[in-house]
Amino acid sequence: MGKTILITGAGSGIGRDAAFALAARGHAVIATTFSEAQAEALRAECTMRRQPLQVFKLDITDATDRERLRGLELDVLINNAAVGESGSLAEVDVDRIRRLFEVNVFATLELTQLALAGMITRSRGTVLFISSIAGRVPMPFLMPYSMSKFALSAAGAGLRAELDQLGCGVQVALIEPGAIHTGFNQAMTASKYAWMGPQSYFHDQAEQLKAREARVFKLLEARSTDSIVRQIVKAAEARRPRLRYVAPWIQGLFVRLARIFGA
Repeated sequence: MGKTILITGAGSGIGRDAAFALAARGHAVIATTFSEAQAEALRAECTMRRQPLQVFKLDITDATDRERLRGLELDVLINNAAVGESGSLAEVDVDRIRRLFEVNVFATLELTQLALAGMITRSRGTVLFISSIAGRVPMPFLMPYSMSKFALSAAGAGLRAELDQLGCGVQVALIEPGAIHTGFNQAMTASKYAWMGPQSYFHDQAEQLKAREARVFKLLEARSTDSIVRQIVKAAEARRPRLRYVAPWIQGLFVRLARIFGA
């Protein structure tokens, strides 16, 4: 049976592709975007594809926008909206990290609580948190983002255990994408160069860092979102999803080996 599924951050990348994949499987998908301009572009794509999605703007940091969930009977909430920030913890402006946590952790939790109120009352529902492999292995110069995803992964695992104890029938799972070519990684790693001036500890290494990042992404990034979208679909449709879904699988294997060997 089709489910009513709301996904945040569906204006591009993984969120957009997951929204269309779920709709193609017969689900009623509510695809929300950060801005009205993104919403208009997504509606136009729906028309071009002849694939219906309910689309509206939902800035998860805006309390008024979040209230739009209160009257919705959701079967699945997919917390995909996120922002990225990079830079060394030795010098990054902590206000940048605060803003990152506001989106990736605090606003995500506030939105989840609104959805959970209805799910717990109805004794059914699923909440998916789109975390990241970066939330399991510390990544130098990506730690602002990595820290937020560590926090989100812990929140998802803890919330799952709490709801299991409550016995309310609501499921929680984590989706952990690896490096996938959507443009998000490039924008995130580039963010630090906007403020790394001559005073930066790493000013003399900036070009070296840029070259290394380009090599790493060229080597590791999957060219398509297909692998992670399949995992999102599996988790959204499962009666009892497992805790973690990781893709591409080879990157997930690397993470497990890195943790085994203490990396």
